[in-house]
Amino acid sequence: MRELLFKEFKLAKHPTMFIFTAFALMMLIPSYPYYLAFMYVFLAVFYIFMLGRENNDVMFTALLPVRKRDAVRARFMMITIMEIAQIVICVPFAIFGATINPSLNGNEAGIEANVAQFGFVFIMYALFNIIFMPMFYKTAYKIGIPFLVGGLAAMLFAAVLEIAVNVIPYLKMCIDTTNAYMQMQQIPILIAGMAIYTAVTYAAYRISALRFEKVDI
Repeated sequence: MRELLFKEFKLAKHPTMFIFTAFALMMLIPSYPYYLAFMYVFLAVFYIFMLGRENNDVMFTALLPVRKRDAVRARFMMITIMEIAQIVICVPFAIFGATINPSLNGNEAGIEANVAQFGFVFIMYALFNIIFMPMFYKTAYKIGIPFLVGGLAAMLFAAVLEIAVNVIPYLKMCIDTTNAYMQMQQIPILIAGMAIYTAVTYAAYRISALRFEKVDI
């Protein structure tokens, strides 16, 4: 598996997966919809799969002396490393941004970059993974529709959260804030988000592996 993962980063990666990590700097922008800083990972995933299709990566990997499910597992590992890395990189910028951009009215363009939001980002990534990956591995060729459906679902999830926080006073008070006391109360959301991400992404891997094993390459 280590060799397959090395192959993914050596041959299957796309430059955007590193470029988009720099978009963590968006967390420093005052009054900004911070979910956008995380959504560019979806584009990086799209480019990776598109590059793989154009370079016949699926065929190349299938010819290697490995199981199909191991090839899917290696790709999942690379994608999850990307997603978790994006979250980890954004954390210090979110903390620094809250320090240099204090506002009495809070973030007027969306949810504050706080503990709860990072929990919701884990769920957003899980939603994208469970839709895009199994849809792609059903054919191991079609990318556009899976990306469109997965990306739109993740964006809709983020939009619903933004609306709910602004419509429901309790959520506005507890979630849309960087108050230290309230952020301690947001820790369960972060833990739940991490648990959901782990369970859903693993389920996405199992479904994808089963579908890919049925694909006639």
